Amino acid sequence: MTIAWYGHLKFPQSALTKVVLISWGVALFEYCLAVPANRIGHAVYSAAELKTIQEVITLVVFAFFSVWYLKESFTLNHVIGFAFIFAGAFFIFKGPFS
Repeated sequence: MTIAWYGHLKFPQSALTKVVLISWGVALFEYCLAVPANRIGHAVYSAAELKTIQEVITLVVFAFFSVWYLKESFTLNHVIGFAFIFAGAFFIFKGPFS
């Protein structure tokens, strides 16, 4: 979804209608993969765990994408914020209250 949602930012001169249609096409392809993956994964993981896995993967991919493709800097604020998100993922899977 990173490409569908953020890939067009590198082309601000492109018509909005065009980038929306291309983004929908990319998203449709990704959904066609994600829905069966969630169905299969739900045999092993809870819905909350599946969502957590998806968010962590998305975050890691987005971090690389924003630096590599969009040429944006990755700052200490990002590192700290991501660390808190990863701490949340820890509590979903291995937290002391489960």
